Amino acid sequence: MTGDEVIAALDLPATARVDRRVPKTLLLEHGAPTAADKRRINDGIEQIQWVAALKPTTIGVAAYRDEGREYLEIAVLRLAFRAAAKAPRLIELLHRAVPYPVLAVTELGDRLNLSLAHKRWSQGQAGKTVLDGDLVSAGVPRDGEPHGTAFAAALALGQQPRASLLALYQGWIDTVLALEAARRTGRFEMLPAPESRTARREALRDYARLEAEAARLRVVAAKEKQMARQVELNLELKRAEAAKTAALARL
Repeated sequence: MTGDEVIAALDLPATARVDRRVPKTLLLEHGAPTAADKRRINDGIEQIQWVAALKPTTIGVAAYRDEGREYLEIAVLRLAFRAAAKAPRLIELLHRAVPYPVLAVTELGDRLNLSLAHKRWSQGQAGKTVLDGDLVSAGVPRDGEPHGTAFAAALALGQQPRASLLALYQGWIDTVLALEAARRTGRFEMLPAPESRTARREALRDYARLEAEAARLRVVAAKEKQMARQVELNLELKRAEAAKTAALARL
């Protein structure tokens, strides 16, 4: 998929489209706490485009408020990164800088990424928002990659929950996680029950953690010279692999 195809797949109404270029100074003022981050923004971002503003008045989905957060709008942004960009850090800075929940489409060469992150009120600064939970991010399927067609169809606004902007945003997060699960299980499936979607999110976190742990153990075992310690590490690796297989079965 190209960036244009991802935006088209969202199937956003014309009333929500903004299609305006955003100056990098806004991100520098609100999303660059260190001098190094400012350099990353200046050196790494070619262009920021505000694609759409999803509000009750533009898409007919109600705002959401509770004690912890207020979702009055979802911003759809598209960023073009330069070749040497530190994409993971820039994506995090973007989500931290914008006070609204953001659906971000980022492009680095021919690689596309879709990212989202819930927000809540800061407990230390009145009126400020902070990230709530993990940043959810996945590479957009390339042409010919399995599940690309199903993923594009599931992205459409009309396929998402419409009870509130919070439910809509969570729906897009679950769509991205369905893609991540499909890349491990071989099947793309949008789970209907909230309990099932929560269980899949936990299984994905467990799988990623165990995958990293297994990789670490392989490196340590390969360098170990003592036979007894090698045996111990291999047993730890087997336990991690078994737990990873169990997490995969829960996806």
